[in-house]
Amino acid sequence: MARIARDSKLETREARKRLSTQKEPYWRLIHQGAYIGYYKGDKSSSWVARYRHEGNKGGYQKKTLGKVDDFQDADGVNILNYRQAQLMAQEWFKTAGLIAEGHLPTGKYTVKDALDDYGWWYRAHRKSWERVEAQIKAHILPTFENIEVSKLTTRKLQDWHHKLAETPPRRRSALGNNNFGKIEGDEGKRKRKSTANRILTILKAALNKAYQDGKVPSDDVWRRVKPFKAVDSAIEKYLEIDEIHRLVNAAAPEFRPLVQAAVYTGCRYGELTALKVSDYNQDSKTLFVRESKSGKPRHVVLIEEAQAFFESSVLPGKNGNDLMFSREDGKAWGRSHQTRRLKEACKNARISPAISFHILRHTHASQLALNGVPLKIIAEQLGHADTRICEKHYAHLSPSYVADTIREKFPKLGIARETNIVKIRKKKA
Repeated sequence: MARIARDSKLETREARKRLSTQKEPYWRLIHQGAYIGYYKGDKSSSWVARYRHEGNKGGYQKKTLGKVDDFQDADGVNILNYRQAQLMAQEWFKTAGLIAEGHLPTGKYTVKDALDDYGWWYRAHRKSWERVEAQIKAHILPTFENIEVSKLTTRKLQDWHHKLAETPPRRRSALGNNNFGKIEGDEGKRKRKSTANRILTILKAALNKAYQDGKVPSDDVWRRVKPFKAVDSAIEKYLEIDEIHRLVNAAAPEFRPLVQAAVYTGCRYGELTALKVSDYNQDSKTLFVRESKSGKPRHVVLIEEAQAFFESSVLPGKNGNDLMFSREDGKAWGRSHQTRRLKEACKNARISPAISFHILRHTHASQLALNGVPLKIIAEQLGHADTRICEKHYAHLSPSYVADTIREKFPKLGIARETNIVKIRKKKA
């Protein structure tokens, strides 16, 4: 099977942005006489291919492959990323009779190759690749980087999976230093198994894509590797009404609106910090979340109190393209800017242990469940595809026919009152 020739100048949008506009494409040699090119013009960019037979003095044969995904996501047909363009070029070389089948460069298909291919796909169809990539570099590549996919064994994958669960969690430290914490008690073991499952899911997703793309003949080896069971416990923590009041009052002034918005909307931190003023719909009294974790946009319904909050405290004095929430210096909130501020607010509000920002989203959903809102509506408000996550985290909070019937029909036994019976103790000899 043909292999992809790597090129740091052409592989990513960010790298191509740094290239200058020129009349001649930027060429990358794929095979003897065969090239893929990136043409960067003033108004558009495109992928091209060229080939010259050995001894051919008449110049190159050329073909335009398609547009480049510099400004739009690749669709694999008209708009192509670097990998897709190269595969299309290789196909043209073959079908045009320019290179005989099997003469394109081939080699061992390693786990790293599978992860690279998965990365191309993930960046085009999902979000937060940086976090997935960090897990790959820390936990998968050190063990499997140069191993051929065809030489993986179920036992080797199982041993690695179990070792992950037994390895203490990493702590933040200087680059290159390995600083590990401790696995404390049954809860610590559960968390490590849950983490091992998430990393296993990443590896299996990459290997499954390699199998679906025809890069490997079978998926039987990793399909036999099963995740640890019953280790993803439901989130139990949420804030009571009085705790919400204390936390809001204790939060720093520039950070307080984010806390209030999170409780009012159930939006994630990244969703809130990406909101623009134009995302508030004054007619429908909703927020339009353009970028969510699932990649699908959604409309978040606001109660009257939340509407008043946005219209009086967040939106005034801002233009439609301005960020709703920004720091005092006017700059956007970064991914980790909330950690220290929320920890300080929890300390001042006497909330212990300190909560993460995600608990504010959980608080919004929990308060809905406690007040009888159906799980399907909660799922839509949070942006979940179905009710499975809500059933896991909030079903026990929802008033239900079963619970109400049991409490109403079970007879009063009267056995909880104090008794005057004294336990007889043996006398010492």
